Amino acid sequence: MIAHAKTLAETVGIKAACSSLNVSRATYYRREKPKLVVVVAERRPSPLALSADERDEVIALLDSPRFIDKAPAVVYAELLDDKRYLCSIRTMYRLLASRDEVRERRAQVQRPAYIKPELLATAPNQLWSWDITKLHGPSKWTYYYLYVILDVFSRYVVGWMIAHREQKSLAVALIEATCTKQGIQPGQLTIHADRGSSMKSKPVAFLMADLGVTKSHSRPHVSDDNPYSESQFKTMKYHSTYPGKFGSLQDARGFGRIFFPWYNDEHKHSGLGLMTPSDVHHGLADLKRSMRCEVLEAAFADHPKRFKGRMPVPPTLPTEAWINKPCQTIDVAQ
Repeated sequence: MIAHAKTLAETVGIKAACSSLNVSRATYYRREKPKLVVVVAERRPSPLALSADERDEVIALLDSPRFIDKAPAVVYAELLDDKRYLCSIRTMYRLLASRDEVRERRAQVQRPAYIKPELLATAPNQLWSWDITKLHGPSKWTYYYLYVILDVFSRYVVGWMIAHREQKSLAVALIEATCTKQGIQPGQLTIHADRGSSMKSKPVAFLMADLGVTKSHSRPHVSDDNPYSESQFKTMKYHSTYPGKFGSLQDARGFGRIFFPWYNDEHKHSGLGLMTPSDVHHGLADLKRSMRCEVLEAAFADHPKRFKGRMPVPPTLPTEAWINKPCQTIDVAQ
């Protein structure tokens, strides 16, 4: 039809030809307009980006045996502690994402609204969280019971024990020994737990009253009220050395003697400014952060444009830790 319109237009004109053939003039002009050839210029790399050799170095480091099972934030922190800086945490994630090596495994759970226990810690040995979890034994229906007491502010495991059973007398012995070890004074400490039988038992309540320790419990059927203990158990059971099943009670205790020193002295927490629980619990975090600042200042001096003129700083240290931080409300004048 357009070809006929073109032939007729040579005789009667474009307007008359399109009108007689019922063809839109816009369509006619569009078909007759020569097609443009778009040439896409080659994209120039940003002067702030890592070079190919630098990217290969970062990828090789992330895939190395030392860092293959660690998050980029942990790799970043350990490199700073080794007085090395290769790139930012976000750049490590981008490089891993380009190789499809980033996964999200966290389960998202919603719970009904209840009255929340609201607890605050601003220093170590102000607020502890404790819980008990089962460890699978060598055969079906065989379990060992792991008791863990965790300092909420520093995430430091102040006490732990593995036993054949869950028993209130064992909980009493562990809590009493841990308070003595940490030098807890009357009125200093609050201990939070869920609503298990051992946690709500009278011997535990009487012990806390004798020690001058305040007790706190989660809401019924709400595991989110004890998040620090649950997070610590998940870290343990997702650790690469966790066997899943233990051959004996001695085997389970042997695992604990290896895992908990690693957790306290080597495991870096994003909630602690990528410090270890031991650093925060024993007051070493400020010094280590100052050393990291010196490493980043040297990196900034070498490549200021890579940081877009802004001095990089390591993550900040915690000043408080909450169990169920209260929502802030703003009063609006009427």
